[in-house]
Amino acid sequence: MLSLEEDVEAQALRDQGWSISAIARHLGRDRKTIRSYLSGEREPGRRKPAGPDPFEPFVAYCRARLADDPHLWASTLLDEIAELGYRGGYSTFTRALRRYELRPHCEPCQVARGRDVAIIEHPPGEETQFDWLELPDPPAAWGVGRQAHLLVGALAHSSRWRGVLADAEDFPHLVEALDTVVRKLGGVTQVWRFDRMATVCSQSTGRISEAFAQVAKHYGVRSVLCPPRRGNRKGVVEKANHSAAQRWWRTLADDTTIAQAQAGLDRLALKLDDRRRAHDGQRTTVGVLAEAESLRPAPRVVFPAEFDVMRVVTAQALVSFRGNHYSVPPGLDQAQVHVRHRLGADVLRIVTTGGATVAIHHRAPDGAGRVVRDDGHVLALERAVLGAFSTERPCPHKTRRPPSAAALAEAARLRGLSAAGPAAHVVIDLSAYAATAARLDRAPTDESRKD
Repeated sequence: MLSLEEDVEAQALRDQGWSISAIARHLGRDRKTIRSYLSGEREPGRRKPAGPDPFEPFVAYCRARLADDPHLWASTLLDEIAELGYRGGYSTFTRALRRYELRPHCEPCQVARGRDVAIIEHPPGEETQFDWLELPDPPAAWGVGRQAHLLVGALAHSSRWRGVLADAEDFPHLVEALDTVVRKLGGVTQVWRFDRMATVCSQSTGRISEAFAQVAKHYGVRSVLCPPRRGNRKGVVEKANHSAAQRWWRTLADDTTIAQAQAGLDRLALKLDDRRRAHDGQRTTVGVLAEAESLRPAPRVVFPAEFDVMRVVTAQALVSFRGNHYSVPPGLDQAQVHVRHRLGADVLRIVTTGGATVAIHHRAPDGAGRVVRDDGHVLALERAVLGAFSTERPCPHKTRRPPSAAALAEAARLRGLSAAGPAAHVVIDLSAYAATAARLDRAPTDESRKD
């Protein structure tokens, strides 16, 4: 391949009368190469492909995906076509995207957003950054409403991150998700960094809450809050949020269960441990840096925060909680009850809105799909169902049943007729009508006229 400068020089020497052989000797190139550039068959700066383009069979798929989602990450699209058989690397793939001009132009995204940034150095094992990520439009089968909630934790030194889906962002769900993320990361750092979460601190004063102070003592960490309007201070976890949203959530199918979604997120986070890094002038990976952070082991038990969630009793006297069903006594159909569970305990309590405990069960593993029934509840439910049965004949539905006297009196009242009026005391004796009719049946005589 000739550079642009060599192409200009070859053309100038040709105009001066040099032969192709002389030009080739002067530039140290092959004669066929010089002849092809001078004839216009090849262009300077563009290498002639050695064979068929391995990306060409995937052009139509990539064009369709980018037409559906113009902001789909190239790394996410590479993951998809790799499963379809593409074997090229990331840089080769992105060059092909630019060469075929597959990504549509988006004018609003071309606004300059650059600003000065600085990289903050974090010693190994010093800091873990946490942040909630609200994920819009979750699958309807999850039953979580308009948003799903993902707590992401990232080690500031190595950039290793892990995430956990949660039902809500209240205090017990935060504590449970924190404990799970810490154990997925491999241990506890010296500092936990948050933004101004309402469950961690007072948003007006920025002081840590009394409840979360107990959590920090339990795990032996210092809790540090980002200053107001300084979200980039925890840039490691913000980048992790971006990766989770674009490479996992954006392509999540509608029929994916919560367990399958969590498994897919774990696979992505583990895959990203292979990201390349340069440390002290040597090439390494995120996973190698994370293993060298020497994290402290997490406590043997989770902080004992207590869940208190509302549930509705089904017609089968069951209450759903975390992918399982637990029995209650009969007679509570469609009633609202509280499900209370303390983290670290193996039992849960079901309490009515009036404060009465109606059931205590051993908790089944989350998502196991089990139905946990108490023997007493089963017998009581059977007695209630069988007691409602009857051997009597069903009521006839074609019998004539006109309105009763009480119903007629009520209808008269509604029409405005007074029950105490003159018409209410009129008594009609039908025997008088019968006597008159009997006299009319006989022909009149002189004696009857005299009468």
